[in-house]
Amino acid sequence: MNASSGMGMVGAIVWMVVLFGIMYFLMLRPQKKEQKRLQAMLNDMEVGDSIVTTSGFYGVIIDMTEEDVIVEFGNNKNCRIPMRKQAIAEVEKAGSAAE
Repeated sequence: MNASSGMGMVGAIVWMVVLFGIMYFLMLRPQKKEQKRLQAMLNDMEVGDSIVTTSGFYGVIIDMTEEDVIVEFGNNKNCRIPMRKQAIAEVEKAGSAAE
């Protein structure tokens, strides 16, 4: 009787580990995919591209450095956005707007 209850405990621990592994995989994989997509989007940004910030502001990139992106939000209203902050939600290439 003692040996069978020990096997039940091991089985329960194995199932818990398997369930946590599945949950970890299902949560981590989409997050990593999204991070790769965002990084690729930021790497492809160029001057003249239209962007949308995470706060919902639309603008056009007028200058870029390795650390900052300078965005014009209209009528000479510019803003400097640090590249290391994930403040840019979407990028639309300058040529694709005309098509």
